[in-house]
Amino acid sequence: MSAERAETAETAGTDVLVLGGAGVDTIVYVPELPLPYADSYMVPRVETRAGQTGNFVALGLHALGLRTHHLDMIGDDDAGDLVRALCAERGVAFTEVHQSGGTKRAVNLVGPDGRRLSLYDNSRSLPEDRLPEATVRELAAVSRHAHVSITHPCGYALPVLRAAGVTVSTDLHNWDGEQEYHETFAHQADLVFLSTTALADPERTMRRVVERGRATVVVATAGAEGSYLLVEDRLTHVPAVAPPTAVVDSNGAGDAYAAGFLFGWLAGEPPLRCARYGAIAGAFACTVPATASDSIGRDELLARAAELETA
Repeated sequence: MSAERAETAETAGTDVLVLGGAGVDTIVYVPELPLPYADSYMVPRVETRAGQTGNFVALGLHALGLRTHHLDMIGDDDAGDLVRALCAERGVAFTEVHQSGGTKRAVNLVGPDGRRLSLYDNSRSLPEDRLPEATVRELAAVSRHAHVSITHPCGYALPVLRAAGVTVSTDLHNWDGEQEYHETFAHQADLVFLSTTALADPERTMRRVVERGRATVVVATAGAEGSYLLVEDRLTHVPAVAPPTAVVDSNGAGDAYAAGFLFGWLAGEPPLRCARYGAIAGAFACTVPATASDSIGRDELLARAAELETA
């Protein structure tokens, strides 16, 4: 699709508009993490592929049968071509806006146990980058929900989404609970995801998000320890789900969790069931190599959820 123009004929009836988070990762498999200093390493594989947080959420939602449209800024470069090709191959509608600094890039170091360390190139985004307000408004008008990545152009789009009347979710990732930048997103979303990785007191941070913003549901993912769900002043621990096969990479697990949760949330399911859907989707993602971008499908997700409920 062309830059700075939404193709509304193709997006009418969109379930989820995903804003931001399109980019390319170079995956490097390393013998251990942290990686000790050495002049050089021989590694089994290095591969570059499209897929950052917005891409993975959009792909996950699409695989679950939700009508999904992705909007972001990318460059006229080889990395941008990879993003365009991924969306076209998977059938995810994509509206691109030109990013003069080029397409977002990162390097992911992946250890034998599936843990990853991401190194983001912050030279691609410029302070003046924006998603065109008219494009955001046009796409939001035909969408039920918007999931917003925490890139700075998306922060400027939040008031437009609120005015359009769509519900909004965001993922704060490894927020420490203190950095002001993240508060723009945390306080303007109805549903907030974040990781416990950098939080000294996850419950305190989750409650502050509710107290200071508009969120009615806050979810904190904790890897193998499961996740925590805050709804109506009640904090609930949701156990992790055993992956269906061996864990090979945790890359994209949080994005898969968000997609699974949103699948249930948009279907009107209770938050606890949504969290279980998220746990199932996240566990599946851990079995997919970082060089791939497979997502759990609707039938498999529901079948697995039914098994867990009857166990």
